[in-house]
Amino acid sequence: MANFTVQVESGRRGKDGNPSVGPVYRSILAKDGFPPLDPDLNTSWDVFRIAAEKFPSNRMLGWREMKNGKVGPYLWKTYKEVYQEVLRVGSALSHLGVKHSSKIGIYSVNCPNWIVAMEACNGYSYVCVPLYDTLGEGAVGYIVEHAEIVVVFVQETKINRILSSNCTSTMHLKVIVSLGSTTVEQNATAANTGMKLYSWDEIIEMGKENTLDPLPPKPLDICTIMYTSGTRGDPKGVVLTHECIATYVTGTDLFMNQFEDKMTTDDVYLSFLPLAHILDRTIEEYFFHHGASVGYYQGDIHALRDDLMELKPTLFAGVPRVFEKVYEGVLKALSELLPHRRMIFNALYRYKLHWMRLGYSHKTASPLADFLAFRKVKDRLGGRVRLIISGGAPLSPDVEEFLRVTSCAYLIQGYGLTETCGVSTVGFPDDMSLVGTVGVTSAYVEVRLEEVPELEYDPLATPSRGEVCLRGKTIFTEYYKNPELTKEVMIDGWFHTGDIGEMRPDGVLKIIDRKKNIFKLSQGEYVAVEYLENTYKVSPIVEDIWVYGDSLKSVLVAVTTPHEDSTQRWAQANGHQGSFYDLCKLEDLKKYILQELKKVAETNKLRGFEHIKGIVVDPLPFDVERDLVTPTMKKKRAQMLKFYQSDIGKVYQNISAERKR
Repeated sequence: MANFTVQVESGRRGKDGNPSVGPVYRSILAKDGFPPLDPDLNTSWDVFRIAAEKFPSNRMLGWREMKNGKVGPYLWKTYKEVYQEVLRVGSALSHLGVKHSSKIGIYSVNCPNWIVAMEACNGYSYVCVPLYDTLGEGAVGYIVEHAEIVVVFVQETKINRILSSNCTSTMHLKVIVSLGSTTVEQNATAANTGMKLYSWDEIIEMGKENTLDPLPPKPLDICTIMYTSGTRGDPKGVVLTHECIATYVTGTDLFMNQFEDKMTTDDVYLSFLPLAHILDRTIEEYFFHHGASVGYYQGDIHALRDDLMELKPTLFAGVPRVFEKVYEGVLKALSELLPHRRMIFNALYRYKLHWMRLGYSHKTASPLADFLAFRKVKDRLGGRVRLIISGGAPLSPDVEEFLRVTSCAYLIQGYGLTETCGVSTVGFPDDMSLVGTVGVTSAYVEVRLEEVPELEYDPLATPSRGEVCLRGKTIFTEYYKNPELTKEVMIDGWFHTGDIGEMRPDGVLKIIDRKKNIFKLSQGEYVAVEYLENTYKVSPIVEDIWVYGDSLKSVLVAVTTPHEDSTQRWAQANGHQGSFYDLCKLEDLKKYILQELKKVAETNKLRGFEHIKGIVVDPLPFDVERDLVTPTMKKKRAQMLKFYQSDIGKVYQNISAERKR
């Protein structure tokens, strides 16, 4: 087994009311202490400035234009062209009187001008405050006010949202800059509210006529305040310094240098995860560091496949749901093959998996299998992908193994939060022993587990389990204007993530639950709900599931969204007809799903109180539009309870009635 980590402190049993803690692990890259930082790479601005000097003619930012209702090929700006635009936007902000350290908002889908505005903030020492594209007016208004944003860059189609009463009531917002054009009506509305509205071209021209040199930031200056959407309450502002970003870039270099395949200036990344989210932001920073190219999706997730085919990226990053869709698509295609062809695919899969488990790389395990069968899976991601990254939530081991074998690309799964400036643990490509885990600590982070006594999670037991705690040079500074919450999660230098992990003796981490997603049933049993949801989701009939328990009740219930193809196959086999919506109303389907959930519970040896006793069937996926999930697809449990409360009440009534019979 490979040596990934080094233990730098022993675990210790808790005393005097303090919890037990497990051993402290550090990356093997930092066995003698955190590596020294690059003296020339201290800030996010350094990352871009140096790249623009080294790679002026390289393609940097790509986009597609719509003409006559049809989307065209990718167009590109070079590093030199982007740098010139950054200077003009930064100069325009300075000319408008925007002071050093002022908060600048960006409210848009991913696009080249998003990055230009961000780099202008970096170069002229402003604080970039991204706004999630899917945040509603209320949340946008809250962040604009809470962060004291004075200028906001806005997607052309979202200007009216910013001009709504929820946002214009702020005392601080003075300037709106459209990332495109403006209308006469919008200019009039802005003037009536005491704000100035500029088009992108006007800002570029203003900067051209009033050029000022950059005012570079210092390493410990605030680079960005990233508001996490949160599963309850108002968004919280995570403060990240320039040093955090620069350290992340250096740490990623150290990690990548371990492998034979190197990143080059020819690499291309398709950006579709929100730039307001730390995962996409840090990936793009790293691509800029190497003079590589970033192409942006059209802004329509349903057209993502078309963008993939046109751009042909070499890196593809996504959340687990994206890869589950790829997995399901391949399985569906397999089910439609003739039996002998399906048998050949499965035989090739087993053959290649066997050799990968023995230590062969995905390239050398079976080139013949790749040629005969698996290159078609790679084609679904554009045909050139060399590396796949999964983050945001744990990826199912079945899906991870399948993609490692069939994608003809390296696949790594990482774990991190906005508070850790992205990836804090990461897997190794082609190491099958890491399937189902989130890998080991990155170069500038230490990890340990802390006891959670109410759930009997003990980091000194076997297996070692507890709350994941992190410390190091990429950890956030504070929650903006929220010292109480900062003190709650930062204890003795350790950031308490709220995630429950399981640690292998070699320092490899697996995420198994969420500390706050825990409740007690009426019989006094604690339930780790996220663990159960991940367990039940392996059923082919389940697209997604929300498990619910009431402290006044003794049983669990759930809301399930069935898998549409599996539901249609069940209907055909059982003599039912109708649309997917009609099928979801059938009591027979409800009974079938409950039977399947019971099988999963028994297979995984769940305890009796962890079995689902009643369900609500919803044909619609849990979505942002109904405020049931965050933009990163994390369940908003309080909102889900409010939304489904009536249906859940009926389920409990039915369970009670059945027990009385």
